Amino acid sequence: MTWDLHLEPVYNLNYTRVRENGILSVDPRGNGAQSDNNGVFTNNSGNGSTSGGTPGGFGPGAAGLAPGDPGGLLGPGPGFLYVGASQFGDRYVTRTKDFASLQQAFLEVHLADFTDNYDFISMRVGNQPFNSDFRGFVFNDTNLGLRIFGNMDSNRWQYNVAAFDMRQKDTYSELNTFDSRHEYVFIANVYRQDFFAKGYTAQLSFLTNLDDADTHYDRTGNLVDPAVLGGPIAPHDIRAYYFGINGDGHIGRFNLTNSFYEVIGKDTNNGLAGGPVDINAQMGALELSYDQDWIRFKASFFYASGDNNPTGGQATGFDTILDNPNFIGGPFSYYSRQGFVFGDTAVNFKQTNSLVLDLRSSKTEGQPNFVNPGVFIYGVGSDMDLLPTLKLFLNANFIRMANTETVDYALHTANITPDVGWDLSGGVQYRPLLTNNIIVSAGLGALIPANGYKAIYETNTIPVPGYDSGPGGHVDAFLYSAFASVTFTY
Repeated sequence: MTWDLHLEPVYNLNYTRVRENGILSVDPRGNGAQSDNNGVFTNNSGNGSTSGGTPGGFGPGAAGLAPGDPGGLLGPGPGFLYVGASQFGDRYVTRTKDFASLQQAFLEVHLADFTDNYDFISMRVGNQPFNSDFRGFVFNDTNLGLRIFGNMDSNRWQYNVAAFDMRQKDTYSELNTFDSRHEYVFIANVYRQDFFAKGYTAQLSFLTNLDDADTHYDRTGNLVDPAVLGGPIAPHDIRAYYFGINGDGHIGRFNLTNSFYEVIGKDTNNGLAGGPVDINAQMGALELSYDQDWIRFKASFFYASGDNNPTGGQATGFDTILDNPNFIGGPFSYYSRQGFVFGDTAVNFKQTNSLVLDLRSSKTEGQPNFVNPGVFIYGVGSDMDLLPTLKLFLNANFIRMANTETVDYALHTANITPDVGWDLSGGVQYRPLLTNNIIVSAGLGALIPANGYKAIYETNTIPVPGYDSGPGGHVDAFLYSAFASVTFTY
């Protein structure tokens, strides 16, 4: 018997600095505030204590409150001073966190060989990486599982059967912890090489996501399971079943990647829908490229269905299990790489390293949400081999919502238009040894917001008769991010 033990300990240290208060911590006193500190207001009049009431001294018995304002809703009374950054220092806008994890820890056992052409069957058990399709559209993660895999017919057929008992992720590093998420994922897929043309591989895939009811707060103190959106907010079960047809390869000089998923199932209590919903949603992706000497020209399309009736009992917005796609520019794309909060709510408009607009609290700690707007993405790009060691990636994408009714309903508005904006990106990858032992990557991505994106984040956009609503809130006309990384593999 042949076996292999794989261990990958990981230590993560990250430092974050932002420009606004309240982003890094739900505690208004800032990141790292102590639980015995009573809030952001302090009594400076000497006529009473702020303790004994609500945080900050507002509540019955708190001194210095304005007359007729027992709850402190009108603001602090005489003698109260606002305690700002000069008292609490940088904890408002900075955060330093570290985390250690045994990210991969699996035993692989070679069970048998069937032919002289090395048709085999093997098994892996433990924390292991797994990508359910060619581009990571639905499930691409490292987690605790059992996987049986192998091939047949001189490697023309490959197969996987896997089961995962999902572990909770650390909020800041997204590394695995030892805590269970009470979520169970089962995957079976089969690949066929040279399916209808030499060089093209087809795949059939089936995935089951059994996400049990749970209550979970992330490390910042936010409730992420169940998601705080709509009502009633209560733990709920999700049973989702994915049927996928995928393909990847080349037909002559043309390269083709295609994917289609249908998901059905049940959510026992969707907060936005206000009750149980039946899941029926779709996703499709297509990338066609052509190689001309040292340049590859690409055109891509991605679609995730949306829900046009959020309270209708049918959840038709597509969501993933835990995706990490390499599409429309991959890590260089601003839209793909960044996560967007959803207005002034406790969920995200889009998750980090994802393509779908799903109104989900967190893809690593929260539950899928199939009542969402969906998305259309149209893209063009090119990959250029400038040198044997240096590649250049350029991509441009246009993003729009498939449906806006869910966004209108969640934000109590009626002025959301579908256009999200233009996503522009460029990046380089340098491999000085012509191998993957050292990889240097750097990229710049930008989003030019369109009216639909701006309407989500603007304030006072619709005047109310009889009230002075003031001007709308400002949304930057150009959002950007840059990164650089070095990866060593030995």
